[in-house]
Amino acid sequence: MADVKRSSRQKILAAAADLACEIGPGHLSLDAVAQRAGVSKGGLLYNFSSKAKLLEALVEKHLDDFDAALTETETRHSGEQNSLLVACLELFAAERQQCQPPPSGVLAAMVENPELLAPIKRFKRALLDRMKANAEHENDALLVYLVLEGMRSLRLFDVDILSLAEQDAAITSLAEILAERR
Repeated sequence: MADVKRSSRQKILAAAADLACEIGPGHLSLDAVAQRAGVSKGGLLYNFSSKAKLLEALVEKHLDDFDAALTETETRHSGEQNSLLVACLELFAAERQQCQPPPSGVLAAMVENPELLAPIKRFKRALLDRMKANAEHENDALLVYLVLEGMRSLRLFDVDILSLAEQDAAITSLAEILAERR
């Protein structure tokens, strides 16, 4: 039974994320998510008792997915100085090349329930602390964090004025700074 619940839960989260991307977070409804996931509304409510709980789960899934990808990327660089910073740059570059839409589920959660920013803030603080602890020079961690988060924020809020060449230049400059420190 747990496998069935997990499977339907995953289908519901995937459907909610897809819908938030397609129709915008403001138009996300439980009925539309249930229909897209191929479950009854009762089945959706069994997994998520409210829209707020669904949005909370979207935020958690986004953070978990990012952390798993970051850990996997960092593992490939284990033993190197600034391995986490290099992993952050590599992961950001990979995200950009995939031309994925921004994580609208996170934006939907922020619009629906600003209290859901708390886990994001905790995650971001922990990430910055990890980056600083891993960095040979603490200010390098701050620089990498601020540049990448700035570019992500521009994209999330659909105000990205940087060309791909400018984004590439920023990432390349950060990678060169880190390489010089090795």
